[in-house]
Amino acid sequence: MGYNFQTSYILDNADALLRGLLMTAQVSGISIGLAALIGIVCASIKIFNVPVLSKIVGGYVYFIRSTPLLPQIFFIFYGLPSLGLGFSIYWSGVLALSLWGGAYNTENVRGGFLAISKGLKEASSALGFKPIHYLCFVAIPLGVRVSVPSMLNTSVSVLKNSAYLSTIGFAELTFVAMERVAQEFRTLEMFAAICALYLTLVLALSALVRVIERHLERPFKET
Repeated sequence: MGYNFQTSYILDNADALLRGLLMTAQVSGISIGLAALIGIVCASIKIFNVPVLSKIVGGYVYFIRSTPLLPQIFFIFYGLPSLGLGFSIYWSGVLALSLWGGAYNTENVRGGFLAISKGLKEASSALGFKPIHYLCFVAIPLGVRVSVPSMLNTSVSVLKNSAYLSTIGFAELTFVAMERVAQEFRTLEMFAAICALYLTLVLALSALVRVIERHLERPFKET
């Protein structure tokens, strides 16, 4: 017997899917921004080998990159409250995704810093730039520009990994779909719909990053 795919069922649940989509976009957007900031700060600490802090950053990056995201989410949401550091479902999700993305962005940005010519650092020193000036006016603008493609990959992963937040009851897109499937068993329609919506989000994010990348490359193009 053939499966009767009901497009009307997706349309009937469009409001719920839209709410889930907005929550996914919101938590992912905040997490991507924080992950980028964490990556820049931590990469700066590592590249300048700041005493003590560089070791802490190295341990953080190694831990996050060596353990699955799902246990990290559970640790933050279920484990931290026993230490008196409880967060809401929303902020637990943001924290988990930001720390995960930040660890990968640390290596992305560090690679961008290492790609900068040593001659630029020597020229900065010759001009009397202090390390903080070199960092703000040379290393970060050039290093982040080089790192944009790899940071885009990490951002896309953060967006897709937001689906894991459904395991702690966060009402994002996957949670909404699973809830509908549990009630009405229209599995194919729901998962086809959320796959299309996730694809739309990824395409929109990729387009936004391409705009940012073109903006960053504009000063380096010949006029």
